[in-house]
Amino acid sequence: MKKIDAKDLHQYYGKQIEFSGFVDNIRDLQWVQFVILRDSTGKVQVTIEKSEEKNKEMVELISNLPLESTVKVSGVLMEAPKVKLNGMELIPESIEVTSKSLDELPFTYKNLEGVNLDTRLDYRFIDLRNDKNLAIFQIQNKLVQYMREYLYQKDFIEIHTPKLIGAASESGSEVFEVKYFDRKAYLAQSPQFYKQMAMASGMSKIFEVAPAFRAENSNTNRHATEYTSFDVEFSYIDSFQDVMELESEMIHQSFSKVKEEMGDQIKDLFGSDLIIPTLPFPVMSLEEVYRELEERYSYHVEESEKNDLTTEAEKLCYKLSKDKFHHEFLFVTNYPAEKRAFYHMRDEKGILQGYDLLFRGVEITTGAQREHRYEEILKNAKEKGLSKDVEFYLEFFKYGCPPHGGFGIGIDRFTMLLLGLPNIKETQFLFRGPNRIEP
Repeated sequence: MKKIDAKDLHQYYGKQIEFSGFVDNIRDLQWVQFVILRDSTGKVQVTIEKSEEKNKEMVELISNLPLESTVKVSGVLMEAPKVKLNGMELIPESIEVTSKSLDELPFTYKNLEGVNLDTRLDYRFIDLRNDKNLAIFQIQNKLVQYMREYLYQKDFIEIHTPKLIGAASESGSEVFEVKYFDRKAYLAQSPQFYKQMAMASGMSKIFEVAPAFRAENSNTNRHATEYTSFDVEFSYIDSFQDVMELESEMIHQSFSKVKEEMGDQIKDLFGSDLIIPTLPFPVMSLEEVYRELEERYSYHVEESEKNDLTTEAEKLCYKLSKDKFHHEFLFVTNYPAEKRAFYHMRDEKGILQGYDLLFRGVEITTGAQREHRYEEILKNAKEKGLSKDVEFYLEFFKYGCPPHGGFGIGIDRFTMLLLGLPNIKETQFLFRGPNRIEP
């Protein structure tokens, strides 16, 4: 029989059904047993009358059954307005134990207050039984679904690029080296090279949702060595402003749909409203940002530091964006090319034709118009000492390539910020960092 989800039980009033789930709670009273079963979509109460002879075997089974065991219950689902849990109850005719919890749980997952985060991650399969933790991934799933849908509506296609690559260099970040038969290979920091190969091949609108790897020894609340990246690239653009426009529209639409479907749940579980960002998103140059931070908040840094956003400046940008634009997002433009990857287009003054997108004072995207002219990108690569390492990549631009640009969003960090969570470890199914490679 097809598994019936708890959220769909209201369709089966008065019918004989089978329902499977975890034993969430048992109340064993003098005349009745109440068993709460849980699946990933909700809960239902099973009511067993002790006085009925036919229930004797089930009563004994439940009396000795540990919580978090899994069972399959066959019975009739009844509408029961007096039952606080969804106004229904399942009257069982038989109960089959499909797995028995053998040991006491390492911690009480229903109340995680005081439980060390590393302990929770060691037992992530228990930790995710918590309603709030499960909801993180249900919300994340919807966010990605609606971002995908936006791109599908724009005739983008989803591609799948290699994560094992032969060249180590893309940007200043470190890469993971792996043994690949009789040679070295590396884990891809992003699908950037292959996204641009798609542009050169004539696939003018593409995206990918896939793992990316960064061998950075960063022990912060927002960094991970493996994360899920939502990458977009498209051709025939006039400038990087086309890229900013598409990204902001995608976020606006996906936020609108997530709020419509899950806004109440976000408010109840995470204590904050999901604010739908207005269009267009505000834009400031890097120079303007530092000038405003100095004038408004007396934030001063050395001139030598103003070629990029400091961590503190990034945080202050949330306050700046709220105060100046009443907005949670902020595009920052006009970075000097020396701080960015060689494949980003520059203007005649050496200014990057790209941007960072900040959300609630944290960078979530670096986007740009890419350099598509062979002589220019070869010059940029040589300037950074990379021309030999990226020979295969430079080949893409020898035979014609349209103007194009794109961006990437770290889904785990994006979810963390959206829900106001303190650590990216909570928004990854299994966190990977400098000190964690298990489970």
